[in-house]
Amino acid sequence: MLSLSIQSAQPISIRHKYVKIEQMTKSTFESDTKRFAAIRHVVLDMDGTIYCGNEMFPYTLNFLRGLTEREIGYSFLTNNSSKSIDDYLKHLQKMNIPAQREQLYTSGLSTIDFLRDAYPHQRRIFLLGTQSLRAEFERNGFTIIEIDDTDEPDLVVVGFDTSLNYQALCKAAWWISRGKLFIATHPDQTCPTNLPTILVDCGAICTCLTQATGVEPIAIPGKPNALMLIGIMKRHGLKPHEIVMVGDRLATDIALAKNAGTMGVLVLTGASTREDVERLGIEPDYVMESIEELGKRLA
Repeated sequence: MLSLSIQSAQPISIRHKYVKIEQMTKSTFESDTKRFAAIRHVVLDMDGTIYCGNEMFPYTLNFLRGLTEREIGYSFLTNNSSKSIDDYLKHLQKMNIPAQREQLYTSGLSTIDFLRDAYPHQRRIFLLGTQSLRAEFERNGFTIIEIDDTDEPDLVVVGFDTSLNYQALCKAAWWISRGKLFIATHPDQTCPTNLPTILVDCGAICTCLTQATGVEPIAIPGKPNALMLIGIMKRHGLKPHEIVMVGDRLATDIALAKNAGTMGVLVLTGASTREDVERLGIEPDYVMESIEELGKRLA
């Protein structure tokens, strides 16, 4: 039985050896082969893992086809709660990456699943989020309380609000100060971009609210909280040893794998490097050049 943790999990330091394929001893190879043979589902971070910006990596489609041929399922995972599942489906389709609705999981959906389990009768929320996130919550049976509504919300939910309104920010602080439960979709302080700007993300907005109210979020279901993988395991009936988390960020993707007790594979096609592994002290189970290398291991 998978347990539900309310508090945002912290990265757990567990020492694992990671070695390149050509450096493996026979015993290491046999042990690793058994681990990979047990994998039934691959969870993929998106930007930096299967594509970069708006450009798909040249090996991505072959990798996904290989999973399908071997009857290994896969899901796409992201902390960005500013976009809905429909938004991400359109984004993937533009790059000709095949995906179905049930294969996508965001921190917004993780928050929805968390609220359903932890607070099933509290469905009225004051939301700092985009229209896409609002639509996701409404689609799942939540009522959005507006700034000028006389009705009170049960919860305040804060996401990556790229259309942040000052009056709404102040109203969220007011409701939090009045004792309403404070939930954040994910902890990221900034969102990666190649533009000459800083994209202030959910974590930074929450820091502002905490400074104004003295109250911290009681739950942050996004990466690296284990809830992100627990949601996928529940959906597909999987156990931790049957899933591998693949991503390019140690502090979110690999820390998530550690917290959920699954295999974690760092790919070097995005943010983190081999040097970061030693510097941050968050060791993946395996470091690979790309998902192409992972495909060879799974084969």
